[in-house]
Amino acid sequence: MSTHARPLAEWLAAASDDELSALFAARGVRADAAWQDFFDAAEALLEPGSLSRVLTTLTAAEAEALRRAAGGDDPGERRGMLASLGLLLPDGTVPPPVASALAGRPPAESRDAVEPPPSGDDASAHAAERAFTTVAALADLMLVTKERPLTLLAGGAVSAGEKRLLAEAGLVVDAVDLLVALAIDAGLAVTEERRLRTTSGAEEWLRAPVGPRWSALVTGLRAALPRGIRDGDGWTPPSSWAGAHPWDPAWPERCAGLLERARLLGLIADDGSEPAWARPLRAGGPADPAPLTALLPAEVDRIFLQNDLTAIAPGPLAPALDVRLRTMAARESAAQASSYRFTAESVAHALVAGETEQSMLDFLEGISLTGIPQPLRYLVGHTAQRHGLVRVSVDGETGRTRIESVDDHLLAAISVDQALRPLALTKHVGSLTTRVGRDTVYWALTDARYPATLVAEDGTVLTGERHPVADPVPVAPADHRPLIAALRAHQGPDADAAWLDRELEAAVRAKAVLRVTVGMPDGSTRELLLEATGLGGGRLRGRDRAADVERTLPVSSIRSATIVAT
Repeated sequence: MSTHARPLAEWLAAASDDELSALFAARGVRADAAWQDFFDAAEALLEPGSLSRVLTTLTAAEAEALRRAAGGDDPGERRGMLASLGLLLPDGTVPPPVASALAGRPPAESRDAVEPPPSGDDASAHAAERAFTTVAALADLMLVTKERPLTLLAGGAVSAGEKRLLAEAGLVVDAVDLLVALAIDAGLAVTEERRLRTTSGAEEWLRAPVGPRWSALVTGLRAALPRGIRDGDGWTPPSSWAGAHPWDPAWPERCAGLLERARLLGLIADDGSEPAWARPLRAGGPADPAPLTALLPAEVDRIFLQNDLTAIAPGPLAPALDVRLRTMAARESAAQASSYRFTAESVAHALVAGETEQSMLDFLEGISLTGIPQPLRYLVGHTAQRHGLVRVSVDGETGRTRIESVDDHLLAAISVDQALRPLALTKHVGSLTTRVGRDTVYWALTDARYPATLVAEDGTVLTGERHPVADPVPVAPADHRPLIAALRAHQGPDADAAWLDRELEAAVRAKAVLRVTVGMPDGSTRELLLEATGLGGGRLRGRDRAADVERTLPVSSIRSATIVAT
């Protein structure tokens, strides 16, 4: 490795800081890499593990160009790109460790990029319906995630326990992992400590019509596509996707997932054809949902409120209305006509979210085709009256959380509730107190179905926000400038001597056989074949293979040393 690393090390030393920064970023080099000089850098970049990681990122065209270069052919227009990754030297030659890493890798099979045929009317209609269903299913998932972040496995998939809970809530879980991927691509959700949480962008998206919702998802998917299937701002025909990254063992599974996500969004029809709304996107143009929404049922903005505390939407309810209605009523069925049911718990949930009795009645009056039935009006009023009977605040003197109520019987029930024992509640001057934080106490009472309200120190009622949105934090690129400066600091005028010392050290560690050229006092040179055994005090020790004797050579007399394959 030592001898093989020298040409790359010399190229790194001669490269500009910008070229080094780009190479280190592309190869995933840590900014705090423990490299002393460019020889260390070259050896690390040529390690089998490092090479394996970068080779999996190559596209089919790049892989084929690198294989041609390893065979002595011209890599063509990919030379600059491969050199920028440290896989080629400036003269187009492939370092031996790279050539060794290519051994056993399959040839890059080029897949013809066949233009997909335009979809017929039936295929377009089915694709549009699937896109509509996907958007609606993702909205349901985001609403659930907003209330309760989902637990993810180490690989990012939704856990089996979460899928079971989602199924019990009426969600279709067959494609839940694909929906999560679409949400992350579109910036609607982020993962934090193996939890899926919604972002502020999800709030706006949930209230948008189906056209903008779909546009956000397909634009996010396109931006997240890997290099191998990108074509400018668009993507290559799906027929070519399977061979896009031939040396990535995970690519077949990843490719299948991307194709299915495209199918779910109506970008690929069941028969492999391409709907009219997908072609401009593939060419890199903006998303235009008009051709798709023209095939979808019209959204409605009115509902029927019934005496049995249910609501019926005679068609797909406008998303903004649907989202707000579902804060105060549980959706029972989702189809062309959706049904919702009001309960004391659902109305209490709306009150916790910031609604008031009057705001709910005004909203329902505005969208109802049948007015507000008396049973529903009574339910809302009665639940609103009870809401706030239990007030949760912080005692200014002691700093403890205080629970108060005008209903002594309610306080007594709370004090003996076994579900609230972890709060360690104690009686104090007509109230209950605890060292547990105010928000934790509030949500524990809410989960136990007590009519609790958060109250600030000045008596103002606060709106409970159990799971605040978690906007994605941009990942700052690694700053390699300090590392480059440290490497430059060890780049002295005696570079040849430094390279020789490093090569000799590596040979001694490997107990390698060296072909050494030694300068003699009379100006001539002599070539020896030594099995390196030690280096110290400016001298190389080794066994002379030809004379079968131990020799000690001054390093200053060695003109060159090359490892001999044995």
